[in-house]
Amino acid sequence: MMSLITLGAVFCALIAVAFWRLFRQCFTRSPLDKLPGPPPRGLSIIGNLKDLTDAEAAGKRMQYLAETYGPALVIPGILGERMLHLYDPKALHSVFIKDVENFPHDLNPSNDLRFLLGPGLLTTEGSQHRRQRKILNPVFSVAHLRNMTNIFYDIAHKLRRALETRVSQDPEEVDVNGWMARTTLEMLGQAGLGYSFDNFVDDSTDDFGEAIKMFFPLLTTRLPLLGFLIAWISNYISEPTIRFILRSIPYADLQRILDIGDTMARRSQEIIDEKKAALAKGDEEQVQRVGEGKDIMSVLLRDNMSALDAEKLSNEELVAQMSTFILAGMDTTSNALSRILHILAQHPTAQDKLRAEIREARGCGNSVDDGTDISYDDLVKLPYLDAVCRETLRLYSPVPLLLRRAAKDMVLPLQWPVRGKDGSLMTEVLVPEGTLIIPSLQASNCNKALWGDDAMEWKPERWLEQLPVELEEVRIPGVYSHLMTFSGGTRSCIGFKFSQLETKVVLSVLVAKFKFELTDKPIVWKTSAVTYPTMGSESSKPEMILKMSRI
Repeated sequence: MMSLITLGAVFCALIAVAFWRLFRQCFTRSPLDKLPGPPPRGLSIIGNLKDLTDAEAAGKRMQYLAETYGPALVIPGILGERMLHLYDPKALHSVFIKDVENFPHDLNPSNDLRFLLGPGLLTTEGSQHRRQRKILNPVFSVAHLRNMTNIFYDIAHKLRRALETRVSQDPEEVDVNGWMARTTLEMLGQAGLGYSFDNFVDDSTDDFGEAIKMFFPLLTTRLPLLGFLIAWISNYISEPTIRFILRSIPYADLQRILDIGDTMARRSQEIIDEKKAALAKGDEEQVQRVGEGKDIMSVLLRDNMSALDAEKLSNEELVAQMSTFILAGMDTTSNALSRILHILAQHPTAQDKLRAEIREARGCGNSVDDGTDISYDDLVKLPYLDAVCRETLRLYSPVPLLLRRAAKDMVLPLQWPVRGKDGSLMTEVLVPEGTLIIPSLQASNCNKALWGDDAMEWKPERWLEQLPVELEEVRIPGVYSHLMTFSGGTRSCIGFKFSQLETKVVLSVLVAKFKFELTDKPIVWKTSAVTYPTMGSESSKPEMILKMSRI
């Protein structure tokens, strides 16, 4: 009884604070009010949040806003908040590189990702993030990845053999996205954790993989306000109390996302305990295990044991690193692979050209022989394979946008002046402390001022020619090919080379052996924290069915 009374009191207090915040923001002027942007949707307390969270329409809506209002615009947000949407390169350089410490993920004690994943590389800030990045950097080096290539190939061939038992020379319908998810999870498991999730023989999938696959679709499309609520409430009550409150709410999707977080933490702890036990038994035990002790988690645990006390990761941080690594790596890479295969099915000429390049590199040409695996150094240099990957990641960034907060009043310079609502040209933007900033990776990658009028067309040949000189002049702050796909600066994706190698290995094995074609069923890509495919607009299940046939 007392707990219900307490919950009621907390709820009433939070409602009162919400109304005060709404009143204050609606009737307070902001320098951001000068910027162009869409009008608010009536008097809705969630503002134009649907522009960001509508799974089916958000992608096209955000592209429309970027093209209509320019590289710096304001979108009405929750409780009267102004959300600053950016893809101006000079402003992005300030957010991600020059003034990165003043633009953290969040200013609140917690948020949805930290609450569900723990203090991992994706959710920490400042000195804690730098300490984690320092100890993780060596295991994502090119030298270390080169040693992982044989593991990736072994898994890719297991996938090939599994598909050969299901596919003949006559086209068969296959859920390609499901297989890509299983493959990337196994690659992350073996090369990242020294742990095998899947034997590719049984049709059953690991509960860890299933939990991860539904994480972002649930969080961003079915529970779009959860992140806002957790961040806001964490200023007043602790995470354990928030968890107690959320667990008492009988809402199926909410309970499911909490269960997913618990599943990831439990499985992460189990695997770490196994790794620690193996390390304690010495090198001989490691050689007998998956990954032979060269996997990222084994190396990380060894380095952590020998690190200075001030630099060591706590057990909570280790668990969070594993959950974060699997979550961030599986969904993005599997959906990027699915997108590439979907596009190749739409462009059979490009698919044939890619297949010819791969088969020549494998030494099999037009023969039925499979040839040999392409070495790491040769694989990363295949020109058309590289062009296909770069162009797909340009046009269809798996993560379309990020979120940042201004830690203090800031001035963001603009590469191109923006015409304000009063008709004046603005060469900089005054950003008040606390402003939610939305760096649009997708809009930056498809900016016609940089990529030309054909920026919205899939043209891998553009990477085989001289790129526009404008790209060099404006200094896009991304870490990959003038693109923002993997973010930029000290908070860029630490595993982007790992992901590239996974992608190219899988494509080199599959495209050489199978032909991919469209079915008569529509594939609809839904917008989430990570975009994902569904079969038709009504479905919310991550799935992509293509026709496959053996060559």
